[in-house]
Amino acid sequence: MRHACFAFFGVAILLLSHGAHAEVKPMMKAVVAHEYGPPDVLKFEEVPRPEPQDDEALVRVITSSVNPADPLTLSGKYAKEFGTHLPLIPGYDIAGIVEKTGANISKLKVGDAVYGYPTFGGGWADYVTVKEWEVAAKPKSLNFVEAAAVPMGALTAWQSLVDIAKLQPGQTILIHGGSGGVGSFAIQIAKARGAHVIATASTANQDLLKQLGADVAVDYTKTKFEDVAKDVDAVLDPVGKETLARSYGVLKKGGIVMCLVALPDRAELQKRGIHGAAISAHPDTADLTQIARLIDAGKIKPIVTQVLPLSEAIAAQQQAATHHTRGKVVLRIADEPKG
Repeated sequence: MRHACFAFFGVAILLLSHGAHAEVKPMMKAVVAHEYGPPDVLKFEEVPRPEPQDDEALVRVITSSVNPADPLTLSGKYAKEFGTHLPLIPGYDIAGIVEKTGANISKLKVGDAVYGYPTFGGGWADYVTVKEWEVAAKPKSLNFVEAAAVPMGALTAWQSLVDIAKLQPGQTILIHGGSGGVGSFAIQIAKARGAHVIATASTANQDLLKQLGADVAVDYTKTKFEDVAKDVDAVLDPVGKETLARSYGVLKKGGIVMCLVALPDRAELQKRGIHGAAISAHPDTADLTQIARLIDAGKIKPIVTQVLPLSEAIAAQQQAATHHTRGKVVLRIADEPKG
């Protein structure tokens, strides 16, 4: 009987010893939605840290930012189009440090400072996994807070003006919402390409339009933009509805209207002999690299209006869902690396 008890005790020790050496999955802080809905479905909690696949890198997120598209993603209305699934961690702008790389990653290395746009979000967390083509080297002239204010807004503006409109020197563009996350970059990119820029914003943001380089600043609360903008080559519209409907008439024949929130009316386009495009930005290393060059050359600068800790991301999301922001709200997730 004594031997049987000793043997049982030995097995117990062996099992406990084996359990003590079992790998414990690392955890991280994140803002998570376990259901679709308004911003208050978001929870600040601890979740398992992601592990990069062979074609991914793990980035330690220093900063992320808030986008007007975040409430749309969180609503679940466009889950199929956006490819989102639950649980959902928002955050489509990141700036951080590469922590680990998968076996097939060739251009990124541990310690690299990067910025970018993770296709499926995940930036509102201590760590996020990214594909190589979703990030690029962080602009050297920007700190991490400033860098996180760039990717999605600047890519949307770049791909609209450069890839779709093919904006040329001497052409004229009307940019609605010029003080916002996309509009503020669009003004600067258009000016860098030698275009004449007419931009709209509220009374409080007229000074910002001028600072960004707009040739003509229109206060839409006092002046109809169509009284100022006539025969323009391109219109960039992040507003939709009545603003989009009124924008068709300011374009010259052969011009193009690009809308971020709606599909341009085909009948209107045909009637007026103009073109239209519904804009959906995508991550692109080459575009991010070109944007970084313009930033480091002093031709583009991000507008950061507020910096909040990750724990206040839910309040920031509520603000994004109900108000037009000036520039970007950035979430600080970790301290800036020294040196």
